[in-house]
Amino acid sequence: MSRFQARRVVITGGAGFVGSWLCEVLTDRGAAVVCVDNFSTGMTANVSHLLDRPGFELVEADVSAGLDVEGPVDLVMHFASPASPPHYLRLPVETLKVGSLGTMHALELARDKGARFVLASTSEVYGDPLEHPQRESYWGNVNPVGPRSVYDEAKRFSEALTMAYRTTYDVNTAIVRIFNTYGPRMRPDDGRAIPTFVHQAMDNEPLTVAGDGSQTRSICYVDDTVAGILALAAGSEPGPVNIGNGDEMTILDLAERIKGLLGSSAPIQFIDLPTDDPKVRCPDTSLARQRLGWEPLVSAEVGLKRTIEWFVSQRQAPQQR
Repeated sequence: MSRFQARRVVITGGAGFVGSWLCEVLTDRGAAVVCVDNFSTGMTANVSHLLDRPGFELVEADVSAGLDVEGPVDLVMHFASPASPPHYLRLPVETLKVGSLGTMHALELARDKGARFVLASTSEVYGDPLEHPQRESYWGNVNPVGPRSVYDEAKRFSEALTMAYRTTYDVNTAIVRIFNTYGPRMRPDDGRAIPTFVHQAMDNEPLTVAGDGSQTRSICYVDDTVAGILALAAGSEPGPVNIGNGDEMTILDLAERIKGLLGSSAPIQFIDLPTDDPKVRCPDTSLARQRLGWEPLVSAEVGLKRTIEWFVSQRQAPQQR
């Protein structure tokens, strides 16, 4: 990863969960980083420890309205978007705008600067998949007018726009399809399974499992996800490339694991399954192994322990925006 030394990187959504870890790791490796965020779901607390680092800039701006960065830029990483169902359902138009206009503005910046461009796409482009595990060649099974479509279709459009800029303007682009990622800096109100179960177990409240809990997810610790993204950014592979962990488990099993790690006696409560909730989710990461030399290293047990420890520590910490 030495190729990032002394480079300047723009990260949209840089105060978000994954974006903030990218900011930290890249500054650790000597890159100058411009973190752009409108704080609709990102938090200052995620990057406050970076504010005094040389070369780190925090810019409060809405990338959907434009993205103007002075000076040289070697890499543009477009990670701005609500990513959890409660957030994108609360911000449906904003989610579609950042996937369309925001992506275009980030691509235009990369085009203007001659920079490599990395799009944060998602496993949600596969929808409720009919192929399992999901390979990058699978086109997906997405409801284009369902409640989840504002996120799923925004990302599918952003992939199409990224490829159009690559073929039309010869922009050096890459697409990463990120599978379920977890770890420190997830918002407590994120709404996805892991932070929800952790907080319910800490409060000894019923863990709310959707449906019968037989639907599966494959969880990837954030350190592994970031390493995969940066391996893609550092090379020339255009993607799409799946980045995720093939350790598939049911939602019910995930809830029971979290209960066990916290020593909680809270009961399981089954609730209605959300509309269009995927029944299975597991990445085929063969391409990432072959082209990037990447594979996940952190087990679910270790990653969940680290995540739980972080959430527990936040209970005593002053809350920031």
